[in-house]
Amino acid sequence: MESKTTPEQDARRQTGELAPEQDAYRHPQDSPSGPNTRRPRRQRRKSRAPTGRRTRQQQIGQRAEDIAADFLRAKGLRILERNFRRRLGELDIVALDGDVLVLAEVRSRASNRYGGAAASVDGRKQQRLIRAAAQLMQRSRDFSHLRVRFDVICVSDTGASAPQIEWFQHAFLT
Repeated sequence: MESKTTPEQDARRQTGELAPEQDAYRHPQDSPSGPNTRRPRRQRRKSRAPTGRRTRQQQIGQRAEDIAADFLRAKGLRILERNFRRRLGELDIVALDGDVLVLAEVRSRASNRYGGAAASVDGRKQQRLIRAAAQLMQRSRDFSHLRVRFDVICVSDTGASAPQIEWFQHAFLT
């Protein structure tokens, strides 16, 4: 493949005045001194490791989980674990209510336009919760003798001083 050069560049190359990196044809936009100079490319992240930055939605979700955990403590439950994450699913709050292991899913929605927060725990989400619960039970033998209850806690108005909380005990059966 031949490089495109101007007659002036050919003459300068023959006399040795033109450096090899200047040899190739350049578009006028590519010149560093022209009015249409390009900005340097933004470097991409080299890894998929978390950056520690959270999106607005994640911040709202974290606030809703904090509100729900405080609510459950006020009702007399003891929080054992939060955000139990596994490949098959996640349990937002694991709490103890007497001799019952409560696995609470916290949901928050901006509006009830599409059925609200409680309606978002569909069959598929229930299966993910059940699989994560099975992994929790296998990991911790202390929980094996306890009865298990799946609850859904819906938090509205997370930014308000008094958010609205709906607690659905025994939200679904396994």
